[in-house]
Amino acid sequence: MKYPIGVQSFETLRQGGFVYVDKTDLVYKLAQGHIYFLARPRRFGKSLLLSTLKCYFEGRRDLFEGLKMMELEQEWVKYPVFSFDFNRLEKPADLREYIRLSIEEWEKEYPTDTIPENLSLRFSRLIENAHKKTGRRVVVLIDEYDKPLLDLMETGNPDDESLMAENRSFLKSFFSVFKAADDHLRFVMLTGITKFSQVSMFSGFNQPDDISLDKRYDTLLGITEQELYSVFAESIRELADAWQSSEAEVKQRLKARYDGYHFSERLIDVYNPFSLINAFAKLQLKDFWFTSGTPSYLVRLLSGRKEEMMQYTGRYYNETMFVDYKADKAKPLPMIFQGGYLTIKGYNKQFNSYLLDYPNNEVRQGFITLLANNYLQPAEDASSWVQEFVMALQEADTDQMRRLLTSFLAETPYAMRPKKDQKDRELYFHYTFYLIMRLISCYTVYTEKQLSEGRADCIVETSQQVYIFEFKLDGTADEALQQIHDRGYAKAYEADGRPIYIIGVSFSSKTGTIEEWKAEAKSEK
Repeated sequence: MKYPIGVQSFETLRQGGFVYVDKTDLVYKLAQGHIYFLARPRRFGKSLLLSTLKCYFEGRRDLFEGLKMMELEQEWVKYPVFSFDFNRLEKPADLREYIRLSIEEWEKEYPTDTIPENLSLRFSRLIENAHKKTGRRVVVLIDEYDKPLLDLMETGNPDDESLMAENRSFLKSFFSVFKAADDHLRFVMLTGITKFSQVSMFSGFNQPDDISLDKRYDTLLGITEQELYSVFAESIRELADAWQSSEAEVKQRLKARYDGYHFSERLIDVYNPFSLINAFAKLQLKDFWFTSGTPSYLVRLLSGRKEEMMQYTGRYYNETMFVDYKADKAKPLPMIFQGGYLTIKGYNKQFNSYLLDYPNNEVRQGFITLLANNYLQPAEDASSWVQEFVMALQEADTDQMRRLLTSFLAETPYAMRPKKDQKDRELYFHYTFYLIMRLISCYTVYTEKQLSEGRADCIVETSQQVYIFEFKLDGTADEALQQIHDRGYAKAYEADGRPIYIIGVSFSSKTGTIEEWKAEAKSEK
């Protein structure tokens, strides 16, 4: 099977014999509309979707042979298509020049007697001329429209802020073309990661139909489980042979690592397409999507209110709270969600609210590692440290766990630690351990777990053991252990059968690492 890694052209994909998950019935349904906006994470197939629409509106019937589209489309009308791809911009300052060169090229096919200096008027004239020359209304496709804005977000550079305002103003003016030219437009679609509604960028033309969380199109991009098991049945068998495991085990591992995205309240599972096809092509299970590049704007956003990240997951939100598009350092949740690092995991019909959490193990592990490296800035990457700590957990080697935690914290730069406010110091150490424990995604980890007589700071459940941690800042390990005993945190696991280890830890705000560590085995198998 030939996998389309890096292929974003529908023509190349079809003519090159690459495997294709047929969604052309949804493409046809979409094409009957007028003006759309679709937000999806990077590498989720937005560019391929627009390329498919381009081929459809250009009447490229030959490319759709054998696909669902052939049962739906009978006329195959050819429309003039103007397609912009802002991914091609090497830097945000190139925005005007890229649009000017694109219009200039199209004017060779649809010439005009007079060429306005204003690019918006020039594009409007181009649309009108194309309609008059062909007798067909025009199709406009804009891919990653927000790239010239995201690349400048929250950099702290005044020049970038000025350029962002300039690009935003220019795009608002440019999009106003669509309202004036509405009689000449057959179809318009914009894609991106987010929708900057707070700057009224789309107010210049008829508001697009935002289908980002529309259940009609929630499976338009990505791969559903049904599609995975039917289209990639051979690929699953190849993975099973390569891993010397059963097909059922392969499916389970693929699901845990790459599944879990939901784009409407229907909660239909969607797998990450980029990671899946890379896993099949390379016969490996790696974090392909996450390691392909973390957007710089996201890292900048997360540098604001880092300690609050642990509060975002596993909670219900009204839609406006994560589809508000007013993301900044004080309110990063919308960008985290739209970037694909959180997804919908549940829907409460009574309150019309959505449960958000990490979509799968790839994103959970990668995102927490990103936070840990960005927040703690250890001398070594956190991912290598995790492997050693997991081995210590497996072997119930509490002394090694202490050594690893102590050394990891000792490598955190002194400048990273709050020094004055007691509340900030406590929050720092609490969040630090939250990050460290969440790194261990292969095990069940609870932080601030509510038990019958209080909240345990952290509980880690492996298949063989249960670890109950209690932390004290500038206190003693004995005090921490006594709290576990007094509040009966281990009672919930007494009938479990696994050995229970209770561990009291005291952190020093002066040294930034572990001051005391005491561990007790509560029971044995």
